[in-house]
Amino acid sequence: MTKRLAGKTAVISGAAAGIGQASAVRLAEDGARIFIADRAKADETLQMIERAGGKATAVVCDISNPASVAALREAVEQGGGRCDILVNNAGIYPMQTFDDITFEDWRRVLSVNLDSMFLMTKAFADGMRKNGWGRIVNIASDTVNLLVPNFVHYITSKAGVIGFTRSLATEFGERGVTVNAIAPGLTRTPGTQAQKIPGGLTTDALFDLMAHMQSIKRSEVATDLVGAVSFLASDDAAFITGQTLYVNGGLTRTT
Repeated sequence: MTKRLAGKTAVISGAAAGIGQASAVRLAEDGARIFIADRAKADETLQMIERAGGKATAVVCDISNPASVAALREAVEQGGGRCDILVNNAGIYPMQTFDDITFEDWRRVLSVNLDSMFLMTKAFADGMRKNGWGRIVNIASDTVNLLVPNFVHYITSKAGVIGFTRSLATEFGERGVTVNAIAPGLTRTPGTQAQKIPGGLTTDALFDLMAHMQSIKRSEVATDLVGAVSFLASDDAAFITGQTLYVNGGLTRTT
């Protein structure tokens, strides 16, 4: 049976752990050659992909830094030739009250969560358009549609991701490149479980609260998202662009 992404190369940011790691493994299982861009070492992800029979390379990269992203692009070109699929996943999510957010905090969140998508797309989208085929999948957040406190900078950045996705889809559509976003709910990852929550609420209590509010009453995990990533990265989604797919157990419903 032919793997749906055989012959494709995927670049995934923030794939050393969490949603990015699960997505990298799934796309490798689908046949894609994987490049991981992360500030952290991605040895665990590389081992998981190798066990799954896939091929992957990890590049240490600060995706909010133009020079670092340029070096990533060079590494991809030398190691794989081109990027067919770009998954802009990396992000940070500090919980802070508005009064506690400094301008430096604000800029850091916007830089990592939104500026990085601009830089990564600038680096790889031109090759996709020249080849007449490409898939860009941006990870947003369902918090854009929820009354979540202590997240002003994060929610602002993720609302920007959705706007960025829609605008790019308009510009890239005639060149065979689709651009879509996935909006996860609160997902159990090492990062979210280590989160410090203002007001003393524990992370376990927060996960329980969100699960109670969902139609599917269990905590979301990273592998719940990989089917959506795989679909949007494939030819099956060739006529879908500019959309935001909410993958959150039915917590939000949009029209």
